[in-house]
Amino acid sequence: EVQLVESGGGLVQAGGSLRLSCKGSGFSFDDYAIGWFRQAPGREREWVSCFSSINGNTHYVDSVKGRFTMSRDNAKNTVYLQMNSLTPEDTAVYYCAAEWQSCTIPVARYITEDYTMDYWGKGTLVTVSS
Repeated sequence: EVQLVESGGGLVQAGGSLRLSCKGSGFSFDDYAIGWFRQAPGREREWVSCFSSINGNTHYVDSVKGRFTMSRDNAKNTVYLQMNSLTPEDTAVYYCAAEWQSCTIPVARYITEDYTMDYWGKGTLVTVSS
């Protein structure tokens, strides 16, 4: 069974850090780009970042550039999202998702119904207090 499982969420104070993990199983993990998305209370799902499987390039939404960093350990079928300098605006359920080979970067901040990934995790909650 194909699975993506996020972990590492929790409660932190503004200015703090968390590292999220996304572990895949049941598919050829290293052939897939892995993206991070988040959904804040009352809002639509937002694209955050992506790590391409082809060239290793990473991409980030402007609001997290310089604060969030993706890394990848294909031997462990795991992708990480290091989140620093967190703010309350980062509070959300964070999801990882996989798509074949390369990152499809949404043209808008919030993904639309026509934006699809091949596999999705169930999310991990990040809460940043002020």
